Amino acid sequence: MKARTTVVGILVALLALSSSALAQDRRDQRIANDIVRQVNSYNRFTIFDDVNISVENGLVTLTGKVTMPYKKNDIAKRVADVQGVREVMNQIDVLPVSSFDEELRLRIARAIYGNPSFWNYAAMANPPIHIIVEHGKVTLTGVVSSNVERMLARSLATGLGELSVTNSLRTDAEVKVE
Repeated sequence: MKARTTVVGILVALLALSSSALAQDRRDQRIANDIVRQVNSYNRFTIFDDVNISVENGLVTLTGKVTMPYKKNDIAKRVADVQGVREVMNQIDVLPVSSFDEELRLRIARAIYGNPSFWNYAAMANPPIHIIVEHGKVTLTGVVSSNVERMLARSLATGLGELSVTNSLRTDAEVKVE
């Protein structure tokens, strides 16, 4: 009888731990969704910036790249104000100032968003394809509808004076699986 009580006690404890972990995961997901809304509503966040977040037990880690130092600080302040955030680790990098990089960003943005296949994205308040240029090296980030769009975006970003293009775009289907 005593062994059965011990086993039942252990099972109850394990269920309590797993349910509290599940509840924490849901809280972290809610916090992450609120942070995404805060970053996307920041009026100085552009297609030339890329911010990634991770949340674990209310501890938020920000990574990515932005074009100006004040953006790094402003985004961290906005995130810190989200309910449920205990602490913010701001690891966002600031891209170096370069007229060559700035001109390249604009050429690539015109090539991608000026293409009829991407007009629907260009009309959005927060277009989903982000163009990060650092020392002439281009990284495309964000989410597109299909693999064809991912390949087309890479093709349009090539041959405009860049040193290399890294295509980190993901499709809607890939995002849903995660």
